[in-house]
Amino acid sequence: MSETPTFDADVAIVGGGPTGCAAGVFTARDEFETVIFDRGPSSLRRCASLENYLGFPCGIDVETFLELAHDHAIQSGCRMRRDLVEAVTVSTDGGFRIEPQTGEAITARFVLAATKHGADYLRGLDSDDPLFVAQEHGGETSQRFDPSCLDDDGRAPIDGLYVAGPLAGRGDQAIVAAGHGATVARTILHDVRRAEGYWSWFATRYDWVRRTTDLREEWASADRWIARFEQDAPDDLEPATVERLAEAYATEHVDAHVEPAVAADRAERGQRRLAQTLDDDILLETVDDDAIHEYATSLESSAEST
Repeated sequence: MSETPTFDADVAIVGGGPTGCAAGVFTARDEFETVIFDRGPSSLRRCASLENYLGFPCGIDVETFLELAHDHAIQSGCRMRRDLVEAVTVSTDGGFRIEPQTGEAITARFVLAATKHGADYLRGLDSDDPLFVAQEHGGETSQRFDPSCLDDDGRAPIDGLYVAGPLAGRGDQAIVAAGHGATVARTILHDVRRAEGYWSWFATRYDWVRRTTDLREEWASADRWIARFEQDAPDDLEPATVERLAEAYATEHVDAHVEPAVAADRAERGQRRLAQTLDDDILLETVDDDAIHEYATSLESSAEST
């Protein structure tokens, strides 16, 4: 029996803009070892102000947005590499080999292409189902990536290759690109779960954190999930496999619930991280003067007592 190949990463994402970072958040949070390669031309950095991204009512400057996007991906578990990918090829033992312009090459089980400008790094993967088509412009013929080679969920005709965002023909507005990056990342998670034996909606991974107060006691039991799985399990699955999958699903369900105190702590941590991006003068202007005075007084009292 051949050994299962090992890779440097589960998912290699080429492109560290909204598409790639959103995808990385979803794969890394599902404990997929994820590497994001981020270096190359960025159309977003030519934007004077990002004003149509949900959650920023008065807009946000691009550098702050990208700082938050990268930090979010890193906090979720992604490794960020400031390398320009020059080539992606199929590895001899399955998966892919990613060759950066500088630094060491890595192998990955999956590749998600999330760049906007060009896809020359994918040329070594062209197969019987072409990834590129000829186009004429100004009397000259060139090759461009053909998004029609993808299925509706971002799968390319090469097993393990996925494409998201503008390169997939899904528009280049930041919020649209981010949404599609997350969608294609969930396609990867879905495909892996299907390969593990999950079926129907059980194969869909929901990243949805809830409070333990919302956890219904009967659904905290593995036995309840085993009974539910047995109702419509495919005929070709062994009972032991169905039970194993149900128990794992039950654990996922319970682990998706956190204590109210944990939820409150995470909310505070999130607000503190946002506050770190604000200009000190602007932050002080928005805080009530009495609150500032009270805080300053408490600091003075603390200093005097030490």
